[in-house]
Amino acid sequence: MFDTILPADSLEFCPHPDARDIFVCGTYNLVKSDEIVRTAPQKRNGQCLVFRCEYDQDDIAQSSFNKIQVINYPALPDMKWCHRSASSKATLGVAGSEGEIFLLDWNSEESRLEETSRVNISHDSETLCLSLDWSNRRNPRSNLGKMVVSLSSGDLVLLEPTESSLSSTSTWKAHDHEPWIAAWNYWDTNVVYSGGDDFKLKTWDTRALHDPIFVNKRFDAGITTIQSHPYIEHLLAVGSYDSSVSLFDMRKPLVPLSKTDIGGGAWRVKWHPSASRKSDLLVACMHDGFKILRFDGLASEAASPEDISQGGSGSIVQHFDKHESLAYGVDWSFAPSSNDQKTAIASCSFYDHTLHFWSG
Repeated sequence: MFDTILPADSLEFCPHPDARDIFVCGTYNLVKSDEIVRTAPQKRNGQCLVFRCEYDQDDIAQSSFNKIQVINYPALPDMKWCHRSASSKATLGVAGSEGEIFLLDWNSEESRLEETSRVNISHDSETLCLSLDWSNRRNPRSNLGKMVVSLSSGDLVLLEPTESSLSSTSTWKAHDHEPWIAAWNYWDTNVVYSGGDDFKLKTWDTRALHDPIFVNKRFDAGITTIQSHPYIEHLLAVGSYDSSVSLFDMRKPLVPLSKTDIGGGAWRVKWHPSASRKSDLLVACMHDGFKILRFDGLASEAASPEDISQGGSGSIVQHFDKHESLAYGVDWSFAPSSNDQKTAIASCSFYDHTLHFWSG
């Protein structure tokens, strides 16, 4: 267990071949009201904590990790690594609570992250960048991918790569309440998904942003997390405050293929990074720890959304319950394991500001 000092809410392992022993944890601290002038804007601060792992291939759960860097920022609601080719540096995108996106490159020689640019995507410093996602998960190249960001104002922002950074190209009103999540369709990077506190799941074509392609209004609570499956086309995992994770075939987006009760609001869902375990989904369950769901119908080599039975659900194959507060940040390691059945996992929680390292 590691004490992050400030409340922890996001965690990401690096997918780059040169830095798969690196992961980052973001923190989010709301400054107490008695520490600021009551009429002043709400203040938030945070840190990007950088860790290096030393993997024990015989027992992944016994691997060690050490903090190697701390970068002070405004509070950090989300962060994601860009999937880039081995010929390029690993790049981390960080969502800040004052309307900025920070880009940092991994310097392998000095073993540290170095900020390369800041992109201001909101004129209002009180607007939070709630989530971000890169478009190139399935097709790592030397250049940066496109990015989509959701803002607390209800807007989504599309950013396109430039020679050395990103540039905002489109901003549009997407939700009536906070859009907690925006995510790419990794198979068609003209398509973006979003979900928010208005109980709506929306699909957007970035070439025509006047209206969504479709809106699913059949949720009982706010939508908090979305991830396109990196190995199975058309399959989308969606989590909600209603303590469920649903799988959708996005060719039939109104009725879920399956819905699984996870016992606590789903804050993040992460498909396993290995094709050999594409049936496994890691979930941060907020009020009920972290869980691994397994969808047996997806285990075959030629699995498709049709292999999920209508009305079926995933089975909970592992429950990690050592956190004592809101389970928010979690991720699988991209490092190869000698035991393909076990993968290193790190997770973090909010009010108890703790980070755990385990396997599943």
